[in-house]
Amino acid sequence: MDIKIKTLAGAEAGSVTLADEIFGLEPREDILQRMVRYQLAKRQQGTHQSLGRAEIARTGAKLYKQKGTGRARHGSARAPQFRGGGKAHGPVSRSHAHDLPKKVRALALKHALSAKAKSGGLIVIDDLTSADGKTKAVLAQFAGLGLTNALIIGGAQLNENFARSARNIPNIDVLPVQGINVYDILRRQTLVLSKAAVEALEERFK
Repeated sequence: MDIKIKTLAGAEAGSVTLADEIFGLEPREDILQRMVRYQLAKRQQGTHQSLGRAEIARTGAKLYKQKGTGRARHGSARAPQFRGGGKAHGPVSRSHAHDLPKKVRALALKHALSAKAKSGGLIVIDDLTSADGKTKAVLAQFAGLGLTNALIIGGAQLNENFARSARNIPNIDVLPVQGINVYDILRRQTLVLSKAAVEALEERFK
């Protein structure tokens, strides 16, 4: 698959051939769904917790004698049915992460890249650099390219000025190629890859 390379100014800078085994697959929604679910579950904090009856600071002594009062039989005041008692079957701190095979994760990334290429939401940029690091200048360049909601993937090392100038633009995410992931690709309308990022991805999946 051949795709034209553009500069940030919007000019053409040649073309690049994308590997069909990475960018030319027929996207499978089930694999993408499994990967997104895996990512969201892995990042969920899981710090929600309520106090059970063993963690409540109240007496454990029997409230009143078993027989002769005409009232219900009760023991500890920490029981869940009492106000101030422990929570029955409440949430506890835990990890929500689950396993997903490494090969499925790698395949999901290929399918996400292929989905963007198939839908026309893939742009390859020659070089992601900014001379002065000014947000206004980068915003004008994005407007010229029609980028309003995009994930931008640079090489192994991002240009510091470019990263600084783009980090506070709404709906624009900038990541090095090591940070590319399925969830961020799918949640943004356009995927922008630098020439170095394309080379790194093809090297990664060799």
